[in-house]
Amino acid sequence: MNYKMVGFVLGRIFLIEAALMLFPMGCAAIYGEWSVVLSFLWPTLIVLVLGLITSLRTPQNTKIYARDGLAIVALVWVLMSVFGALPFVISGEIPSFADAFFETVSGFTTTGSTILTDVEALSHGTLFWRSFSHWIGGMGVLVFAMAVLPMTDGRAMHLMRAEVPGPTCGKISSKLSDSAKILYAIYLVMTVIETILLCAGGMPLFDALIHAFGTAGTGGFSNKALSVGAYNSPYFEIVIGVFMLLFGINFNLYYFLLLRHFRAAFASEEMRVYLGIVAFSTLTITANIASMYDSVGTALRTAFFQVSSIVTTTGYATADFNLWPTYSRTVIVILTFVGACAGSTAGGLKVSRVIILFKAARQDLNKMLHSHAVTTVRFEGKPLDEKTLRGVHNYFNIYMLLLTLSVLLLSLDGFDLVTTFTSVATCLNNVGPGLEMVGPMGSFADFSAPAKLLLAFDMLAGRLELYPMLALFAPRLWRKRNNAMHEARAK
Repeated sequence: MNYKMVGFVLGRIFLIEAALMLFPMGCAAIYGEWSVVLSFLWPTLIVLVLGLITSLRTPQNTKIYARDGLAIVALVWVLMSVFGALPFVISGEIPSFADAFFETVSGFTTTGSTILTDVEALSHGTLFWRSFSHWIGGMGVLVFAMAVLPMTDGRAMHLMRAEVPGPTCGKISSKLSDSAKILYAIYLVMTVIETILLCAGGMPLFDALIHAFGTAGTGGFSNKALSVGAYNSPYFEIVIGVFMLLFGINFNLYYFLLLRHFRAAFASEEMRVYLGIVAFSTLTITANIASMYDSVGTALRTAFFQVSSIVTTTGYATADFNLWPTYSRTVIVILTFVGACAGSTAGGLKVSRVIILFKAARQDLNKMLHSHAVTTVRFEGKPLDEKTLRGVHNYFNIYMLLLTLSVLLLSLDGFDLVTTFTSVATCLNNVGPGLEMVGPMGSFADFSAPAKLLLAFDMLAGRLELYPMLALFAPRLWRKRNNAMHEARAK
């Protein structure tokens, strides 16, 4: 472990967080909320001082190894959430630190689960920070750092592998820093376009920014108690629904479109399966709920919005799907686990992993039926090596173990099984709403403080693809090795 380099990168991230806190401070100042400005001022000064202390001097050894990458990514997300929770506590709008930490983790991990029962009572500055955290966490805190800070590929690759979602991590440019800049440029432009479209439909600028942040990060925090449904506007539902789908697509494909590599973009197997899942779910749910609405068109629009919201793990709502028939709710729960595409801002298992798991199962079945047959699992037109297949299977096994253990521990709070199971599922998959007590019109307020911390851990584990958060508890991660061994491994 290169402790000095870990501290140096953490310091740089603290400086970035201090800069990002200026935005909600500015928002609060615009609305004359001076007490809220002060509640952000102190945490900003704290992270600024910590950042300056730990990052002023660049370590002599600037290499980042695999274990350093895991530690940095996990610590960055935990500590950013800790300091990001302080304004909620200092302002008194969320006085309990456990609640504030849950809400902040939910923001940064783009989960969208909330402990708030009256979100409209919050100040503008606090609402802005709450949703802005979605936008920050959507593409990744460290991907943002790579875009704005000078960092060599040798130092950054292990960070990107540990933070970027999906079974594999690739570059869209020869340099990782350039890849990060391209990704964030696409991310920013899409956010601006959505904001403009929402404003063009009559949504106030503040509301448009809040919902654009939530859509871009596939997070789902709204400044309305009834979420997007509060506007009762087909236009807003269609705009937000379409952009949720777009943000659930691998951002590399948008880069291919910019380069006019249309064939490469539209040949994506994962994207085709992703859109197929959305189409199938939307049509079957529409048929299932049509009798509950005044027209098939309204049922179709409502089904499309909720399918788009859940499969992309955004969590916005225009209807209380707790009241839908069993089939529709079952589809919603399944979509919670599937998620959207790898390389997007969405959570869940990712469509790519689901495809690979199905193909691997089919290969095993073929081997049982034809013992001498030579078969290969192919994805996106390319054969997958054993390392990738083993990685997908290991990820799924650990995922199921963590899900099971979390459900078992959360059951100690004594709530019904559907609430308990979907609470863990929605947090681990970074979706937001579950069923029953934690449905789209409910909240996580009634859970105990230990339960909220457990769910916050699940949110972080789900967003960081399990390994960085689990690695924090491995003693081997923190053992210091001699430089000669490090150098031998690096070579």
